[in-house]
Amino acid sequence: MIRKNLHLIISVLVVFPAALFYGLFPDKTLPVLLDFEVHSTDLKSVFRAIMGLYIAFSLFWIVGIFNSNFWKASTLSNGIFMSGIAIGRIVSLFFDGKASDLFFFGFFGEAVLGLFAFYQYVKYNHST
Repeated sequence: MIRKNLHLIISVLVVFPAALFYGLFPDKTLPVLLDFEVHSTDLKSVFRAIMGLYIAFSLFWIVGIFNSNFWKASTLSNGIFMSGIAIGRIVSLFFDGKASDLFFFGFFGEAVLGLFAFYQYVKYNHST
């Protein structure tokens, strides 16, 4: 069971804390690792919305871990989520140049997890 759900488990362990980092106190946490300040209410709202989205996906992946009826949908959503973020980082690389090392490293993790989720889907699709 752990091997089949490894992509979901790793994703939850990364995405849920990232959600809290982005959204709980964006004016306090984001300037610590990122190169900008968060002063406006609108910008805080954007990061809290991202937090909500990340938490929602994390909860859906947890459902997929514990309920095999949701495994396929959770796995596909995981692959799409991670691949989508990785593609967004590639677009940013072309338009904006290389981001900080944190985001550059994050791209590789997101790309690997996205591909791993699709691999898992193909590998275990017959058994769910």
